[in-house]
Amino acid sequence: MKIVDAKVIVCSPGRNFVTLKLITEDGIAGLGDATLNGRELSVASYLTDHIIPLLIGRDARRIEDTWQYLYKGAYWRRGPVTMSAIAAVDVALWDIKAKSLNVPLYQVLGGASRDAVMVYGHASGDDVEQTLGSFGHFLSLGYKAVRAQSGIPGLNSTYGISHGTMAYEPAEKNAPPENQWSTEHYLRHVPQFFARLRKEFGPEVHMLHDAHHRLTPIEAGRLGKELEPFHPFWLEDPTPAELQESFRLIRQHTTTPLAVGEVFDTIFDCQQLIQEQLIDYIRMTVVHAGGISHLRKIANLAEIYQVRTGSHGATDLSPVCMGAALHFDLSVHNFGIQEYMPHTPETNSVFPHAYTFRDGFMHPGDAPGIGVDIDEPLAAKYQYQTAYLPINRKLDGTMHSW
Repeated sequence: MKIVDAKVIVCSPGRNFVTLKLITEDGIAGLGDATLNGRELSVASYLTDHIIPLLIGRDARRIEDTWQYLYKGAYWRRGPVTMSAIAAVDVALWDIKAKSLNVPLYQVLGGASRDAVMVYGHASGDDVEQTLGSFGHFLSLGYKAVRAQSGIPGLNSTYGISHGTMAYEPAEKNAPPENQWSTEHYLRHVPQFFARLRKEFGPEVHMLHDAHHRLTPIEAGRLGKELEPFHPFWLEDPTPAELQESFRLIRQHTTTPLAVGEVFDTIFDCQQLIQEQLIDYIRMTVVHAGGISHLRKIANLAEIYQVRTGSHGATDLSPVCMGAALHFDLSVHNFGIQEYMPHTPETNSVFPHAYTFRDGFMHPGDAPGIGVDIDEPLAAKYQYQTAYLPINRKLDGTMHSW
């Protein structure tokens, strides 16, 4: 089952996506997502210039060998561009493997460990009242878990606030947008915000919150401790995790569950966090962590230490990645929760898919492979548009994590 053709498809049906399509001599086509928000063309170039020439003639069935070939053979390992490109190849090969057997991907990964995948939505608003309305809207749609973000009094803009009712897109056209930040304003606001949420919606709904790497470890410890009475499902990305041992300090001060990992590339980014049980959820995703092959290894390591998965699933991941993530989620034993932000109608038209949402849960469907396709003629009508992620500055102008 040799690979005889490959192409990179860049399109922008509402936002930019990069898709790898591999075709075998048997006529089986597999898809992989290679989208890296704000750096899409870098991954497209890496695939076209360096990886595709190496794939032609290779056996599509040798998935693990191909992964190691692309990872170790390049010498320059890791990094978001490299790992996103490898992920696209890996997922496309898994798609081909399952299609060749005429079964949904999760059956090739060991079968289902559960009946469906619990997902969480994104409630947000310019202020607390708007967020309460948004939160209630998600509950009315059947969500059992909702992430809550609110505008912060005294700041003119805050990352994570939707311009619509369901999802937000952080990347914007032309120059990067600039947000303001004040840790003092934020730490005063969030505990009061969660008190309102619990009072309004009661104890049963799962409530999540994203600090987006903006706090120092001791600040994160303070916030986690003050949120404990409201029992959040997790506090996400409380501090930049390049220094993994910094989470020891947070653990000393709070029992609020911690989640991290959407910007991680490899198992080495989270090895210490998992082995020292410094986190409760690992949030790495299929497209940025080298594909299903590598993410399964991370999940296996995490299972030993009772750490669960909580994969990233924002709209900058294409339906190809969402489909692959759902097969992964359905199969691994230590699944926790899956982020889910619905794509635009334009995106769904370009990427018809078998996965479904109902009453707070999703299922990847039983179509062969991942169950996601791409309408190439339609995709060609949506040309790439330059877009940048925002930057964040403190009130005095200092650059800060956004």
